[in-house]
Amino acid sequence: MAPDDELRSLAETWLADDPDPATRAELTRLIDGLPGTAAELSDRFAGPLTFGTAGLRGRLRAGPNGMNLAVVTRAAAGLVTWLAAQGGEGPLVIGYDARHGSREFAEQTARVATGAGREALLLPGTLPTPVLAYTVRALDAVAGVMVTASHNPPQDNGYKVYLGRGLGGPAGDGAQIVPPADAGIEAAIRAVGSLSEVALGDPGTLIEDKIIEGYARSAAATLSEGGPRDLAIAYTPMHGVGGSTLQAAFAAAGFPDLAVVAEQAEPDPEFPTVAFPNPEEPGAMDLLLALAQGTGADLAIANDPDADRCAVAVPTAEGGWRPLRGDELGVLLGDYLIRRGVPGTYATTIVSSQLLGRLCEARGVPYAETLTGFKWIVRAAEDLAYGYEEALGYCVAPSLVRDKDGITAALTVAELAAGLKAEGRTLADRLDELAAEFGVHATDQLSIRVDDLAEIGVAMRRARSAPPATLLGAPVVTSDDTANNVLTFRTGSARAVIRPSGTEPKLKAYLEVVEPTGEGDLTAARTRAASSLVTLRQEIAAALGV
Repeated sequence: MAPDDELRSLAETWLADDPDPATRAELTRLIDGLPGTAAELSDRFAGPLTFGTAGLRGRLRAGPNGMNLAVVTRAAAGLVTWLAAQGGEGPLVIGYDARHGSREFAEQTARVATGAGREALLLPGTLPTPVLAYTVRALDAVAGVMVTASHNPPQDNGYKVYLGRGLGGPAGDGAQIVPPADAGIEAAIRAVGSLSEVALGDPGTLIEDKIIEGYARSAAATLSEGGPRDLAIAYTPMHGVGGSTLQAAFAAAGFPDLAVVAEQAEPDPEFPTVAFPNPEEPGAMDLLLALAQGTGADLAIANDPDADRCAVAVPTAEGGWRPLRGDELGVLLGDYLIRRGVPGTYATTIVSSQLLGRLCEARGVPYAETLTGFKWIVRAAEDLAYGYEEALGYCVAPSLVRDKDGITAALTVAELAAGLKAEGRTLADRLDELAAEFGVHATDQLSIRVDDLAEIGVAMRRARSAPPATLLGAPVVTSDDTANNVLTFRTGSARAVIRPSGTEPKLKAYLEVVEPTGEGDLTAARTRAASSLVTLRQEIAAALGV
């Protein structure tokens, strides 16, 4: 069979099974356009989206290599089959954000679940991912599904799965799946036959709004009762679904009303004011910083669109504003919880700053280090007190949400900032105090976005075959190459960790330089560290050939 004929046959077979008129029409146009549409069709049929530990994530488009109703129906059917095979008991909780297709994908998941005899509980409207993770625990669900692509571009959507205590165990109660659950669900998805044979039941049961109120009250209750609340805050949900829930939690905690970026206050799946709806991206927080400057705020806070991440910016001595790096906020929150006496293990990942580990060692607090991803962080210890990853993910209340939660993180940093303000100090002052005690731990990231994923493999092979012998003029004392495709190079005062992104077409290098302060000038130490980071970035880029 000629290549175009084989491609046509694949597409027509998929088309006959596609339950969505919109994607059927999309696919029909591409089939009719052959051979001119061969490249586009080939990409859509290059293979199915893989159900990994992050679930599914991909572009909204027809075909197996996209997010669409057919793919979601198969995923839901595989999931409920796997849950039954594991003997999982209890309802399936389903949440969704405001992205294109999210509600339809959530409702279809509910119908597949009820068609299989499983109770399906649908969250009441577009809500943050942390509310879904909270609800899995609060309702003792067998599992949860969140339809979201988090901070990905507007053309994407995704499908994340959480397990309840019965299948996830104490450390995985309400947490994202880990192996071997992902492989088991993937196998069950592949075993699904024709979609016409997937039974669809009723649309499930809408959970009452009081679940949102319960989350907001519980989030507020994670703070110290009666603590300082005098703080002027500028906030943006970045066109996402976190706004109303976060403001309800802040009101329940006793904070004054927040100044909200009007252009980004309501959910909008097009994310029209930002190039990428990710607070880490350059320019994404510009409107927030302008609002903070204009309102004389003490603190600026941003969530990503599904509100599982939290970004913070602080005023500078020069009169401007500076976003904190994820590691800076990570150690501030960890330090604050330790000083509050919150017991348990404090954890971060192998790509985050080493400062949290040194802080825990100095304070006599249990510490754990994990692979990247919150699915691993929350399983670092059953008695987890706090976990963070440098990509703006923070878990400050594991007994409430066993996942990253941008709302409780925002509450906690606001309480910290309000307490410091009452003492005439700032978050920047506390960072200075930590640097004076432990040295300047300066971090940066080299992020390389690619169009062809093969480029990532080429760069990793180059770094493996010709690793740097020195960095910043010092010998590389250790070179680690783990089975998880992570490369680490260390000198006595610098570190570079290189890995492919798990959710985006990117190669990432996480850079850290430690500059002792001794009795010297902290500003000078920071200047030296910043200069070293620039050089380290260039050296790692050269090692990768980019």
